[in-house]
Amino acid sequence: MNKIISLAKRRGFVFPSSEIYGGVEALFDYGPLGTLLKNNIKREWFKRFVQQREEVVAIDASILMNPKVWEASGHVQNFTDPLIECKKCNDRLREDHVQDGKCPSCGGKDFTEAKNFNLMFKTFLGPVQDDKNATFLRPETAQSMFTNFKLVQESSRLQVPFGIAQQGKAFRNEITTGNYLFRLRELEQMEIEYFVKPGEDEKWFDYWVKEWRQFFLDMGLNEKNMRLYEHPKESLSHYSKRTVDIEYKFPFGWGELAGIANRTDFDLKQHSQFSDQDLRYTDAESKEKYYPFVIEPTMGVDRLFLALLLEGYEEVQGGRTKTTEATKEMETILKLKPLLAPFQVAVLPLVKNKPDVVKKAREVFDMLKVNFSCQYDEAGAIGRRYRRGDEIGTVVSVTIDFDTIKDDTVTIRDRDTMAQIRVSIPRLVETISALLQGVDFKSLGYPIL
Repeated sequence: MNKIISLAKRRGFVFPSSEIYGGVEALFDYGPLGTLLKNNIKREWFKRFVQQREEVVAIDASILMNPKVWEASGHVQNFTDPLIECKKCNDRLREDHVQDGKCPSCGGKDFTEAKNFNLMFKTFLGPVQDDKNATFLRPETAQSMFTNFKLVQESSRLQVPFGIAQQGKAFRNEITTGNYLFRLRELEQMEIEYFVKPGEDEKWFDYWVKEWRQFFLDMGLNEKNMRLYEHPKESLSHYSKRTVDIEYKFPFGWGELAGIANRTDFDLKQHSQFSDQDLRYTDAESKEKYYPFVIEPTMGVDRLFLALLLEGYEEVQGGRTKTTEATKEMETILKLKPLLAPFQVAVLPLVKNKPDVVKKAREVFDMLKVNFSCQYDEAGAIGRRYRRGDEIGTVVSVTIDFDTIKDDTVTIRDRDTMAQIRVSIPRLVETISALLQGVDFKSLGYPIL
């Protein structure tokens, strides 16, 4: 974890929020590379579960909602954690996070009785700060998909089964935080509320467990580092008939990466009751009216981001050091999938003091950036630039050298194998496209340099 945190800060993936003022616990900012990686994760999720599906549509709802929403959903009553206070040092802790009955700060064993602490951030609408104008920052993205159920279904002419998807921020005033991006007070979710006919919910539940799990595998997570955890009935949320978590083996232990819940018809019934609006679905053929059951596959963007960094991080024996020919440095490679890498291609002039080489490198960069996520880098020795690219996950490097000026060819270097081939500039786009699709260097027919 320390290596990942150091790399993320040094290379511009993740920064502590407000660091110049000492930071804020459990709040982080995504830097230039982190923003690219995070957007790529969200893009692939959206492409797979919305763009490529006929029966799932997306919304982008407001973070602030009518406070009655949270009464209907049960968050006002049930979205709580047990809060205790150490009588020795006065630290406040989650009761279920205290190990061996000792305060992690001072070792004290005397605590106050547990009280329910609501995790929602409270705020006010308008200038008057009273209960009449109080509301909350949403603790999840799900509720707006229920309150908009009827509007979405009618405007999009959707028939059960169908889904509403949403990506967006959620806020949880965690009592105890830690483990970097795993437990945050401001987080981002990707969720689907999938509305099905009662009686068909178990079939669709199993379907979405498989779909959700396969997505993580396709993003690059190793099957051996994932497992399914079925919640026992006594630990289910108040709305859930069944919940399965997809857990990942983080350095600090197994932790929830995503979840799939069978929310039954709880939410639509609750919002119908509290709003006095009929949120039943009318079957187009039978004209039967009923409240659909809801299968909710949900995942945290930040946790997947962290898991991908951990999964891709690898240290290899690299080039020789300056001090001795016998000792090799350890070098870092971030083996991200090409579709997720912040930069797919690095364009590198061999030297920066030769105008014709730099000019040609700029021409190649301008050509490639139309089709790929590219970085132009001319600072430092070429070997050091290769290693810099490896460390941030850049998939291929294109080097423009003196021979390029003579014969219009460039060197392409692969991140994972460090193999190199020589390719003509007119064939550069198609060659890189093939490599990003997983075609092996040897299969391209070019001699390996």
